[in-house]
Amino acid sequence: MADTETANALPETIEEAKQEAKSFLAQAQEAIGDAVDATVAAVKEHPIAAAGIAAGVAAAVGGAAYAATQLGGDKEPAPAKAKE
Repeated sequence: MADTETANALPETIEEAKQEAKSFLAQAQEAIGDAVDATVAAVKEHPIAAAGIAAGVAAAVGGAAYAATQLGGDKEPAPAKAKE
């Protein structure tokens, strides 16, 4: 009986499914636009804090990338250059 209820909840035609997808896309675009507008306003209101946050995020991403390159601990270290 649950299968019948699920089938009834699905769109009946491809056109209905397309319309639902377009509606969802429009809602998502509006939400993203609102988030971008709020972010721009916050950055304009607090530029120094925004710069600090951006620097912190960059440092965290850089540190994570560096750590990821160092995880292969079983690799042999590069040979040291001979002093002349």
